[in-house]
Amino acid sequence: MAAEVLCAAGAQVHVYDAMPSVGRKFLLAGLGGLNLTHAEPFDAFITRYAERTQACAAWLKAFDAQAIRAWVQGLGLDTFVGTSQRVFPTDMKAAPLLRAWLHRLRHPAQGAPVTFHMRHRWNGALQHNASAPHPFHLVFDTPQGPHTTEADAVVLALGGGSWAKLGSDGAWQPWLSALGLDVAPLRPANCGFDVQGWSAHLATQFAGTPLKAVALSFTDSVGHSFSRRGEFVVTATGIEGSLVYAASSLLRDEIARSGHATLHLDLKPDFTAERVLKEMQHPRGSRSLSSHLKSRLHLTPLHLALLHEVLSKEAMHDAAQLAHTIKHLPLTLAAPRPLDEAISSAGGVRLEALDERLMARAMPGLFLAGEMLDWEAPTGGYLLSACLASGRVAGTGVAEYLNHYD
Repeated sequence: MAAEVLCAAGAQVHVYDAMPSVGRKFLLAGLGGLNLTHAEPFDAFITRYAERTQACAAWLKAFDAQAIRAWVQGLGLDTFVGTSQRVFPTDMKAAPLLRAWLHRLRHPAQGAPVTFHMRHRWNGALQHNASAPHPFHLVFDTPQGPHTTEADAVVLALGGGSWAKLGSDGAWQPWLSALGLDVAPLRPANCGFDVQGWSAHLATQFAGTPLKAVALSFTDSVGHSFSRRGEFVVTATGIEGSLVYAASSLLRDEIARSGHATLHLDLKPDFTAERVLKEMQHPRGSRSLSSHLKSRLHLTPLHLALLHEVLSKEAMHDAAQLAHTIKHLPLTLAAPRPLDEAISSAGGVRLEALDERLMARAMPGLFLAGEMLDWEAPTGGYLLSACLASGRVAGTGVAEYLNHYD
């Protein structure tokens, strides 16, 4: 996106990519349908960036959800808004969009074509000499050996640390710290969690089973709360999936503070507590408890397994205690899953180290964009929206810097 802005501004742009082909992570994001952005009102949209709302809102004001849809249309594709207000290309796929985008970059209507250099991995070598004709000197590792290049300005968009196999391995953290930039440690975001003590029965019999139409609520030790309906998946070690990802930042930070985090599940959010208790107190005759729960409340084997995780045999036969747990089932989480399993990462170069153009205060002419910056967002189009918008901010910043530099 930064390259597109700079190409249109008349700059000569070279993109160096560690992968064999362009946009590997972009294509991966589109495997289940490319969720480009979200159609909710802007005032609600920007709250998804938590403590970085102000900074991300500044990026997105110049390139909001509607602007992203118009940009896609300019590439010859249409978009639609799904039932959840998520925005997708009409065919749901990332590849046609990426092909059209790369074609426009390589064959622009105006400006010089963008040149792509594949299998060029920056190795951390960067020298800056403000008095040189081309102030930046960088070294890339390639299959043919080291490659050196010079530039008037540099944009780094190195990703976070959650997709090492696609190049986003976070190796840049010590390199940028050495250049004088303040870097917050990378942490998993939109991630799954390990539960404190799954039984062998649940781990072996229900791993991979979705838990649908439940409500998850959580309040951390500093008063932040989360409550939402949705679904997630039970794993061999814990839980993962969209509803868990939505609460993951609060859960992760609470585990860091307290060593654990306890959330509560409402297994029957459409039933009042009074109705659940009434159904539990209904005579069951000769039926087993599991048959009774299935008949009266439509509880599944997974529901029953979860209840057995937290209730003793005696408690399972206490109607009041069982009814309460169906509405407030506690799950204590011990740890987030490893960073490389996460959808995205938090942490990175602190925004305070950059100016409003995303230029490093410690090194004029060095710009940064995307997930390597210290912000995070839930899934739903928010991640990709802010990445695209930050790229445009950085590209515009470079154009302004070069005009002043010249």
